[in-house]
Amino acid sequence: MTDPWTYEKAGVSIDRKSSAIESLVGELTYRRVGDGQNVRMSGLFASLIDYGDEYLTLATDGVGTKLLVAQALGKWDTVGIDCVAMNVNDTICVNAEPISFVDYVAIADPDGKVTRDIGIGLNKGAEMSNMDIVGGEIAVLPEIVRMPDLSGTCLGRVKKDRVITGSSCESGDLVVALKSSGVHSNGLTLARKVFESAGIGLGEKTSGISGTVGENLLEPTEIYVKEVLGITSRHEVHGLVDITGGGLRNLLRMRKGLRYVIDDPIGPAPIFKKIQELGSVSEKEMYQTFNMSMGFMLIAPAGEAEQIVSENRNAKVVGRVEEGAGVLMEPGNLVYDHY
Repeated sequence: MTDPWTYEKAGVSIDRKSSAIESLVGELTYRRVGDGQNVRMSGLFASLIDYGDEYLTLATDGVGTKLLVAQALGKWDTVGIDCVAMNVNDTICVNAEPISFVDYVAIADPDGKVTRDIGIGLNKGAEMSNMDIVGGEIAVLPEIVRMPDLSGTCLGRVKKDRVITGSSCESGDLVVALKSSGVHSNGLTLARKVFESAGIGLGEKTSGISGTVGENLLEPTEIYVKEVLGITSRHEVHGLVDITGGGLRNLLRMRKGLRYVIDDPIGPAPIFKKIQELGSVSEKEMYQTFNMSMGFMLIAPAGEAEQIVSENRNAKVVGRVEEGAGVLMEPGNLVYDHY
């Protein structure tokens, strides 16, 4: 039996990434003078900018090594959806509505077919989010990049009395998960390395999943904008969590002094089970690397949570909030105590 695969073995250390972020942020000491100051609050998925009766929000993210799957399959018309999704799903975590977006494409050799296809996905993602793409940049960098890289930045807005930061989460709340469309755009380095080490190509089929491996990995990230903002317009919600890099550890961004217990998770889609099986990946590693079919979570009072689930077939109560600390997953007693 081969040694179990981990995200770090595949080349990505979540802890070292966190340390790198801290070292960079530690140098960002200047504070704007005048209107439009940043609201200093840790743990938010999108930054809040004080702007009169509203907060403006900014979020930025990219598609990551999912682009290597797009390159291998020669299919670029969906990664634009991922780029939009990774940004707008963070934006709605403070209950902000995405309103504008800019994209950035770094490319070694301008290829009109590739950039056109990327544009198709970006436009589709914008339509799904009811958001304008107001500009962007294509940088030709043959000495730096070997293939296209794609990222973007989203501007949003939320009235101050409607912002949700997770600070109101309390013991007795329930955790509601919204189903993911697949792997989304996190953990692709580990997923690719597992299939590669098993000798299964991206264009091949394997038992347990429908379609090719590449088709499964390239499934676009779910965009939760309309669903989540619809829920928050009708129900009291205390916390909103985008389950991206770090998996369940993202729950640690919510109010401290509480334990977030996941005791009835959504059953993982076949692609996750296949990755775990082929790579002998531990349960804990899976749930801190992938979304495991739970792409977004809402924390709400028990009565509200039950109504949310009754109104949304994509939703399920997967856990609860209690006194304590960290994230606990049952069964298995998997504990995540730092982000």
